[in-house]
Amino acid sequence: MPPGKLRSIGNILPLLRADFPETTISKIRFLEGEGLITPERAPSGYRRYSATDVERLRYILTMQRDYYMPLKVIRERLEMLDRGAEPPQIETPEGPAEVEEPIVHEESPMERRAIRLTRHELIQMAGLSEASFLELERQQMVMPRRATMHYGRESLMICVCYQKLQGYGMDIRHMQAIKLAAEREAGMVEQQLIPKRRNVALTEMLQELTQLVIQTHGALMYQVMRR
Repeated sequence: MPPGKLRSIGNILPLLRADFPETTISKIRFLEGEGLITPERAPSGYRRYSATDVERLRYILTMQRDYYMPLKVIRERLEMLDRGAEPPQIETPEGPAEVEEPIVHEESPMERRAIRLTRHELIQMAGLSEASFLELERQQMVMPRRATMHYGRESLMICVCYQKLQGYGMDIRHMQAIKLAAEREAGMVEQQLIPKRRNVALTEMLQELTQLVIQTHGALMYQVMRR
């Protein structure tokens, strides 16, 4: 994007989606509402984004995607950059270093290496409030791994998603609806595998069938939303 040229939100969206496919106009406006970007306004009232605004958005989205950084921390880092200061170096957490890998939707969560997070680490990395985390716990949406006091990758993903969904006005009631749909689909998968429970490749079959259901669900969601 040439320096000095101003573009509309519709024009910058493809530039961002090249690296951040899940970016939406609502997401950009949400970040503006949080005071993280301040695009210019044309006389007509429409927002106009500069190359600096786009780079600022790239920075925000990178911090969220690669480091699961909450908006409060991102805002502090941006304020330091605005003052000409250098933000602290991002340290790799000891132990669960692989958390910083970007989420690849084609890869099953069951195929990724396990992580071990304490309750405090999970809340901090997800950027959730204590109250929001308690809501998830009460609904048994996040829980320690069996026979341990540590949380795994699935709990982290659920907490991060809930934190982001809250930015769109969604609350625990919406999470309950999502959980109910997941339970129905899990029951369907289990039902299909009952006749094959003696198969030595049952684990691989479970992974493949689960991933197929997830991908189908996602494709149908996009199809329904585009009607």
